[in-house]
Amino acid sequence: MTNNKEINVLINGIHGKMGSEVLNAVCKDSSLNLIAGIDKLSSTKPLIIPGQTKTIQIENNINKITDLSKIDVIIDFTNKAGAMEVIRTAVPEGIRIVSGSTGFDSNDYEEINDLAEKFQTGIFIAPNFTTGAILLMHFAKKAARFFDYADINEVHHEAKIDSPSGTAIAIAKSIIDGKKENLSNNIPEKEIIKNSRGANYKGINIHSGRMPGRVAHHELVFGAPGQTLTIKHDSINRESFMPAVIESVKFVIKSNKFTIGLENIMKL
Repeated sequence: MTNNKEINVLINGIHGKMGSEVLNAVCKDSSLNLIAGIDKLSSTKPLIIPGQTKTIQIENNINKITDLSKIDVIIDFTNKAGAMEVIRTAVPEGIRIVSGSTGFDSNDYEEINDLAEKFQTGIFIAPNFTTGAILLMHFAKKAARFFDYADINEVHHEAKIDSPSGTAIAIAKSIIDGKKENLSNNIPEKEIIKNSRGANYKGINIHSGRMPGRVAHHELVFGAPGQTLTIKHDSINRESFMPAVIESVKFVIKSNKFTIGLENIMKL
């Protein structure tokens, strides 16, 4: 880290929708110092920091960054492939990672954990960076043992490439963790349109919508004879993610291990 205790940051996916929000949030925090960015689809022209005359290096590959040794933390909002590329390159250099990318499987998590342990370098990954969504998962786990049926409805913007969302999967896993067994599930005798009941995760139906006008909507409905319990959360804009992203940077700079989930920072 620099002598004045600033945390030097590189943003992976800096020109994306989330990356642009991260750029603004980092620039507003006096304890963070943005020094570089990566974007696969961008030109490699230097970027002028919003509201400043300072420019930073922008490249389309981490290996083109002039001096990785100056970077303390990489904030990644790309995809699984983009995240794994920077993790494999940066962690051996002692650079810590905060990632909001999704799509990782158990093999990826095993590799990431091995890298964190080998190089004693903190890596933090979260499927969602809003406190409300994390509380939804927490409440879902608490309520699950009282219900046998559950549906999850999630809707995101039309450009989201994966479905269901990482948050929807995390909600479903929280339900199973709380229930300790699979839920009951109605199997239709006649399905007029294939998959009209949505995807199925251990008895939980998950429905994914993609359309303009949405950022992120998650709704969980538990059902029992004579009653339903609905818990929902909406991200109205991407600014809602930023406080937790910044907090995660300050968390991971002090960590030497692999951590999954904002609930660990929220201490739920």
